[in-house]
Amino acid sequence: MPETENPKERDSRLNWKSWLNYQSIVRQVPFFLFLAFLAVLYIYNGHHADKTIRNINREAKQVKELQYEYKTVKSEVMFRSKQSELVNAVEPMGLKELTVSPVILKDSL
Repeated sequence: MPETENPKERDSRLNWKSWLNYQSIVRQVPFFLFLAFLAVLYIYNGHHADKTIRNINREAKQVKELQYEYKTVKSEVMFRSKQSELVNAVEPMGLKELTVSPVILKDSL
């Protein structure tokens, strides 16, 4: 035979004020602290991701600038190492380009 509930007990369970008493709040404190910890962790993760993206962008910009500098220096070295440019560079020192083939000296021992 099923027991019939007292209407006052049923009303007290459905009453929202019963959820706000001191004991129920104290029981929920660890859960609220866990939620607060997750919120702080979520915020930290977002800031850390933004900072990492800024660092990656800054480094990518530096790499691109260094690539431009490398290409500029490489082309300058290639240009200066051409024979005609070497002749022009050493001419003020009194050096001239050979017009005859070099002579090989043999040891006469």
